[in-house]
Amino acid sequence: MMTDTGDHIRLQAIDWAIATQHPDFSDWDGFARWLEADPRHTLAYDQALAAAGSVADLAAQAAPAMPRAANDEEVGPRQKTVRRRWMIGALAASLLAVIAIPAWQMRPQPYTVTTAMGETRSIDLPDGSMIVINGGSRLGLDRGNPRFARLETGEALFEVQHDARDPFVVEAGDVRLVDAGTAFNVVRTGSDLDVAVSEGVVIVNPERENVRLPAGRRAVMAGAGSGIMLSDVVPDQVGSWRSGRLSFAGTSLAAVAAALERGLGTRILVHPSIAARPFSGVVQISGRGAGAVAAIAPVLGTRAVRRADGWELVSDDALP
Repeated sequence: MMTDTGDHIRLQAIDWAIATQHPDFSDWDGFARWLEADPRHTLAYDQALAAAGSVADLAAQAAPAMPRAANDEEVGPRQKTVRRRWMIGALAASLLAVIAIPAWQMRPQPYTVTTAMGETRSIDLPDGSMIVINGGSRLGLDRGNPRFARLETGEALFEVQHDARDPFVVEAGDVRLVDAGTAFNVVRTGSDLDVAVSEGVVIVNPERENVRLPAGRRAVMAGAGSGIMLSDVVPDQVGSWRSGRLSFAGTSLAAVAAALERGLGTRILVHPSIAARPFSGVVQISGRGAGAVAAIAPVLGTRAVRRADGWELVSDDALP
């Protein structure tokens, strides 16, 4: 699906750039409404005009000379009109030719990266940004737009090369995250979302709540359409799962189990009676496999019970 961050705005900007250069253009109110509808429209229009300016010079040099009698003193109105119309046509054709090539190259080319439980993967993007994907995750990317990613499920750490003219955008469900020179971690479990920033600033839903998260801040959204809960986080602990160290602060046991699943590569359920119980602390999983769940459970104040498809965490005083 084409998003407003891609070709759609760029092609609209080309149309307006061509239209506003025409001497008979009169829809200035419509043009103003288009500019005001989205702050990205102004930048796209300016870029289209910049391309148009370069092309206009070439068009002027290449314009055909109008036939002129030897005794004519100056070019008549009709000849000026023909020349002007030819210039506008040349400008439009050239502008489309100049921008159509990158637009074709930038057409949506989506692909998906999936990791198995216990697997991690690093992706280096053409702009110098890097994404590290945790286990049990699925991330949508676009070769035509390397400044966009969609976290469908799981966890990913983004280390972004900042570009104010083309900010990096991460979508997760109905939440939109925009970078402002940033390293940040995103966890999506069902409709829940957890965003923590270690460097720079992330803007959460700039078109709606417009919440700025600087380094050392965290935003949690428990369910689609829910409010944004803000808290502090130690920047050095953001994305610490890369080194096999899981840090939690008031995190539900259900979310702790999901983090252990991604790192240990085994299914871990939590009994409903304790799923919402909060846990704060650090769990080391580096070099440990699925069998480590039994040893980790007491640290969480639980007991691990073997199940056919993995483990279940139950209350430490629950009957076997």
